[in-house]
Amino acid sequence: MTKRYLGNIITQNPTAPAGPYQDSAASGVWSLAEAFAYSKAGLWPTAGNAVPRALFAGGRTTDFTANKDVIDYVTITTTGNAADFGDLTSLTQELGAFSSSSRAVFFGGNAIASGTGQGTVTNVMAYVTIASAGNATDFGDLTAANAQSPAGVSSNTRGVRGGGRDPNIGPVNTMDYVTIATTGNATDFGDLLADTYRMSSCNSSTRGIFSGGNAGGVTNVIQYITIASVGNATDFGDLSEAITQLASGIVSSSTRGIVSMGGRNASTTPVNIINYVTIASTGNSADFGDLTTTVYEHAGASSTTRGLAAGGLVSNDAVNNIQYIEIASTGNSTDFGDLSLARYRLAGASNSHGGLAA
Repeated sequence: MTKRYLGNIITQNPTAPAGPYQDSAASGVWSLAEAFAYSKAGLWPTAGNAVPRALFAGGRTTDFTANKDVIDYVTITTTGNAADFGDLTSLTQELGAFSSSSRAVFFGGNAIASGTGQGTVTNVMAYVTIASAGNATDFGDLTAANAQSPAGVSSNTRGVRGGGRDPNIGPVNTMDYVTIATTGNATDFGDLLADTYRMSSCNSSTRGIFSGGNAGGVTNVIQYITIASVGNATDFGDLSEAITQLASGIVSSSTRGIVSMGGRNASTTPVNIINYVTIASTGNSADFGDLTTTVYEHAGASSTTRGLAAGGLVSNDAVNNIQYIEIASTGNSTDFGDLSLARYRLAGASNSHGGLAA
């Protein structure tokens, strides 16, 4: 195309789009052939296709007394250090999360009024708009304050909390759900196969999977639900070994779920194992590769192509490391960058995990 129509508005030299995301600049006049070429290359901006962003919220520092309200974010398609997003409504550790393409909801955990001490288990849910930075806002309440170290799964419309722990009675089998686009209190969904906490989670747009955790002892059980309905969980298969203190956050494409990524086994030994399943089927997990940094009590988040593991404990010291995998392939993790603060018992969420695929 040799001639550009300016009108004092359109630049003579168009800006080539940097990616297929709605906020990728592509100013200028483009021929249909040019637009098609960029589209074919996966670079033409598409309305509603937001830049894949992961959030990492809350947690606790290595001195074992200080809960945090910090929320960090990264752009999943790149590598680099996290940037400040805002703050949670309270200083919280051992929380869970689920998210739609526009909103992340953080829930449960141990919350305290000051920076020291264990605090008490909370039923509070708080949300943020993922595309814009800012502090969290109250969403509503879970059905009970029994969600210490819960897990979350979600489609683009519904989020489901699975399990958790009440320090007074131990693990619970509770599942409850919300409609993410609205605010309000959670509604009962059904029950897990057993009273369980410290699980991992992954999902497609129809099926949510909870894996491992503590259920009286460390377990290898994988179980699933149909997100759009209500009812009790169903057995899916088993992890390669019993693992707990797994990543808090959804790590999956629309077809493949990462069911374990680090954690600790029944002997309390940290493991670097990564396991995956095909979400639409049932069966035991398969080996994916290894984490390059062996962590537990960390956070997970993903786009439909890339999974992240952030923070956690290494030899009882909190770390700020973020590492990533490419979900469609198998292999070991690679360094991504660092969180703004070394911490563990944090939660991850994103606007582009496998449950949000069309």
